[in-house]
Amino acid sequence: MAEHRPLRYVALGDSQTEGVGDGHESTGWRGFADRFAVLLARHHPSLSYANLAVRGRRAHQVHHEQLAPALGLEPDVATVVAGVNDVLRPRFEAAQVAGHVESVWAALRGQGAQVLSMTFPDPAPLVPAARPVSGRVRELNALLRRAARRQGVLLAEMEGHAVVGDARLWSQDRLHAGPEGHARMAAALAQVWGLPGSDDSWTRPLPGPAPVGRAGWQALAGEVGWAARFVGPWVLRRVRGRSSGDGRSAKRPLLMPVR
Repeated sequence: MAEHRPLRYVALGDSQTEGVGDGHESTGWRGFADRFAVLLARHHPSLSYANLAVRGRRAHQVHHEQLAPALGLEPDVATVVAGVNDVLRPRFEAAQVAGHVESVWAALRGQGAQVLSMTFPDPAPLVPAARPVSGRVRELNALLRRAARRQGVLLAEMEGHAVVGDARLWSQDRLHAGPEGHARMAAALAQVWGLPGSDDSWTRPLPGPAPVGRAGWQALAGEVGWAARFVGPWVLRRVRGRSSGDGRSAKRPLLMPVR
């Protein structure tokens, strides 16, 4: 792509795009979007980058809260990843969620941006209790694939790769990718974009054996501890009608150079 002006990249989405799991609250989150910006900047040194994502946002919120600011930044490249927070809610309409995502894609494409996104992995290998939502994930992914073909969106496939179920790619809460997971998501975007030097190595297993889970009472105790630490606060927020993103704003609302 010729650079008649500095290439502009804008990221929209929820906590994964914000970078939760890759860094620390006290020092700042990095995440796949920041990492993808760095990969882009290697080939477009004057790249400017904004990240409008806010944790906890559902697809309709990304549509109604982030699209207008994104269009105002006139991006050449945009990533839009949303829908996981909808999948986890008691009431879920896959077509409605996919519709909001496609509307965002269409508006950005209509303004001339190249849009990239990704499907979602099955959470069951990491969180056995999440098996009931596996069907929701597959249904949403199928709709996103069809929408991506309609809109000319580059879609990275997170579903179907065994390595995505390796716990070493995820943070302790098992809901957000860890540094290795975010790095691989950025590499997947680089591959579908066709950045020089990118390939499918992000799909390959990590070296060494995957961690072996505990058995019996130890496994049960571990699951109870995990649920108390991470699931309990999430459920409490739902009961109170709150979100982890309440009172938060985008970490990088303006286009800035990538260092």
